[in-house]
Amino acid sequence: MQDLHLIPARKGSAARMKAGQVLRVINTHGSQVVDFWAFNDPDLGECMSMEHTRGMLCRLTPQVGDRLYTNQRRVILSMVEDTSPGVHDTLIASCDRYRYEQLGAIGFHDNCTDNLGHALAALGLQRVVHPAPFNLFMNIPVRNGTELSFEAPVGKAGDSVCFRAEMDCVVAFSACPQDMLPINGSDCVIHDAHYALFDTHDSRV
Repeated sequence: MQDLHLIPARKGSAARMKAGQVLRVINTHGSQVVDFWAFNDPDLGECMSMEHTRGMLCRLTPQVGDRLYTNQRRVILSMVEDTSPGVHDTLIASCDRYRYEQLGAIGFHDNCTDNLGHALAALGLQRVVHPAPFNLFMNIPVRNGTELSFEAPVGKAGDSVCFRAEMDCVVAFSACPQDMLPINGSDCVIHDAHYALFDTHDSRV
């Protein structure tokens, strides 16, 4: 049985990975978007970069077998398994206080930008850069080559994505607290998600 670690609803979490380890990110309830980041350990200024990854892959969304690249164009992770429909997003920035203010929120609103900083701080680390996240399970259709929309996830409970670390890294997650748009389902309810870490010799990958 995998040792599951909690990504609390509306909050963040982070962990260290050694090169060769495998990470499974689990959409426990099926409708929860997970903002996902990875950083070189110990140089957090080198980070997984969506713009560099898109340029290297020549497509918007990584698929199984693809590598994910840093802002120094080095491979940091490889996607080795995806049991979901494969609908993820690399275009949208992590939510922040300004986004919720624009949407009409009054007072503080949990957000993925703060969640990343808090998750790294829990490991005794200080954020150096704030890269765009790999938004796992997030459904942002691109229509007519130019138009975007925020839609509900299309997966099911228990869907997961697995990544192999290609360098020692710090990975971080946020169970996105966006409850003013339907990106976490039409009911806008925010749920926990989970992750597991294990070695490549584990037969479950």
